Amino acid sequence: MQRYYADRAPEYDSIYAKPERQADLRLIERWLPEVFRGRTVLEIACGTGHWTQFIAPVAAGVVAIDSAPETIAIARARVPPAKVDFVIGDAYALPDTGRNCSGGFAGFWISHVPKSRVREFLRGFHARLETGAKVVLLDNRFVEGSSTPIGERDAEGNTFQSRSLRDGTTHRVLKNFPTESELRSVTEGLCSELRYLAWQHYWAVEYVAIAA
Repeated sequence: MQRYYADRAPEYDSIYAKPERQADLRLIERWLPEVFRGRTVLEIACGTGHWTQFIAPVAAGVVAIDSAPETIAIARARVPPAKVDFVIGDAYALPDTGRNCSGGFAGFWISHVPKSRVREFLRGFHARLETGAKVVLLDNRFVEGSSTPIGERDAEGNTFQSRSLRDGTTHRVLKNFPTESELRSVTEGLCSELRYLAWQHYWAVEYVAIAA
């Protein structure tokens, strides 16, 4: 997965250019920053900083973590340097950044987490946040004709896509599409005030984190 996103870095943002997704994206771009206004935000899997660029201007600060230096290099060029600290790190073993974060954001990451590890990830994530921090998980809904087809499913129920890059390589990528009930189940006991939002191509959950 890490190698795939490192190799994909130069073409990553093309996913946000799909014409059928533009109306959803404009709505999310207006909604998401307001959730984090005035907060210090820990962002997981920031990638090329596509969402960081909307959060950073209104946040008190952002700590943006990704495992690929290649994507972080692109992200650095699109956000105010005084507002964002970039950290190369592992989402399953988050480093202590020394910042008190009152917000947490994971965009298009949960879909790449095996079902058996989602609660493990969330516990580690919440452990790096203040008690009562506001959290948003944002990801894709499966839409026939827009989403990459699902090629296989394992015994645990994880789904996989076959993705090709411009260099001609093909990659097997874990990509899950959880339902609202699955998201409520996997976050049970880890959060309060959960709100599920859905657009045509995307979903989000907004909640208050409970300490791990």
